[in-house]
Amino acid sequence: MEGSYAARVVLTLGSSPTLVMTTTVLAPAQWAQMEFALVQLGDQRRTQRLVKIATRLAQSPGGTLPQAMPGWEELKAAYRFFSQPKNSYEQILRPHWERTEAACHEPGEYLLIEDTTHLDYSRHRATEDLGINGSRGRGLWLHTTLAMKVMAWDLEQRPETVVVGLLNQRCWAQTRRPEGESTSQCFRRSNRSSGRWAEALLASKGPAMPSSWTFIADREADFYEPIQRCQQRGVDFVIRARHNRRMADETGYLLDSLSQAETLGSTEIELRARPGTSARRAVVQWRSRRVSLRGPWRPGGWQEDLAAMNVVEVKEVACPVETEALHWILLTSLPCASLTEARRIAGRYASRWHIEEYHKALKSGAGVEESQLGKAHRLETLIAVLALVAVRLLHTKLAARALPEQRLGPEEVGVDALRILEARVGLPPEGWTTGALWLAVAKLGGFIGRKNDGPPGWKNIWRGWQRLIWMTEGLESLNQLKKRCG
Repeated sequence: MEGSYAARVVLTLGSSPTLVMTTTVLAPAQWAQMEFALVQLGDQRRTQRLVKIATRLAQSPGGTLPQAMPGWEELKAAYRFFSQPKNSYEQILRPHWERTEAACHEPGEYLLIEDTTHLDYSRHRATEDLGINGSRGRGLWLHTTLAMKVMAWDLEQRPETVVVGLLNQRCWAQTRRPEGESTSQCFRRSNRSSGRWAEALLASKGPAMPSSWTFIADREADFYEPIQRCQQRGVDFVIRARHNRRMADETGYLLDSLSQAETLGSTEIELRARPGTSARRAVVQWRSRRVSLRGPWRPGGWQEDLAAMNVVEVKEVACPVETEALHWILLTSLPCASLTEARRIAGRYASRWHIEEYHKALKSGAGVEESQLGKAHRLETLIAVLALVAVRLLHTKLAARALPEQRLGPEEVGVDALRILEARVGLPPEGWTTGALWLAVAKLGGFIGRKNDGPPGWKNIWRGWQRLIWMTEGLESLNQLKKRCG
């Protein structure tokens, strides 16, 4: 039964992601079966143990195994599983990557958002084989390619997206540079960590009509190889420029040439709140031009020039005093002849915040930095499981925004879950829709829901979902007890 459920979920992923998300969020065992039942670990018993561990971590995320598995026998079995070096990071996540890529071949536009974060285990001094992170201590690096599907565009030309999954993810411990190695020798090494950018494209088949992929990255990815990989694989890209590159025709440099760019117009846009900065409206000027960039030198010689691309400049005018002005310079393969096209390019780039939310979900929601496992390879195995728990968490935040008016019934949510929500927060006037469901779940997690509060955050949604799961399981146990007594 669980296998048929997983197959049904996979088949519907491209067509109705919100419905799939709703179904899987309220069924941890089925979710774990779908994500991990096809993992090849050399022994089916290991795969079964992985499914059980993932189920427990989905029911009670927090990063620590004793919290998720209070029974000693189950906890001991989990420790044995994580102590196996053969259970590699790639083995555990590969089935998920393959399902994500298959979903990205369905009709539609997909954003492949990449970023790197550091997992800090400096407090866990007994943990062995960890890497370094400059002055910030010991830990592991995590580089993620998050796939999002564009469902619609709002009036400000920003994409409304839903989570498809992880297209790829890499976890590693950064080692110190060998003593005596010069910067030029480091540059010649083939295993430099910068090679991670757009690496997921090399392992994929690339987009196939009628689907289109757009690679999204910040300034750290502004170098030759990511752009080259996108162009070779037929993937569009939007990368924020960092370097003042030489033009291919020797007419000057990229940033200096922006004064010759065509002005497309001015608009007012909304800037979201960030740490230390509140949300505000900003007036920005839009300019664009066509450029060709000179290829850089690499070990072996000079590289070919990069094919012609567009550059879009988004620059704030009349910025408030003591506020950093918005200024984006975006390199892209997408057309930007009109103001609408340029705004959509910036809208795609602004979708980068989704991967920041993913990292927040992984650290604060799934508690990935709380584990006390004693070796790096054990941590990596746990991180591989929690990486998908975090995807599941991000689903919950975006679900209500994607298709908020989609109708839901007991078959999607569960009779007991709806009874509990109606008893605690009341029946919504419009009935149970996706938006109403997650608002009720957030209220169960402490969200007040006043007129000016805005949409609920993922912490309240996740906390409410956990409480709903516990209440549902308690009600089910009570019903079974009544049946036995009867």
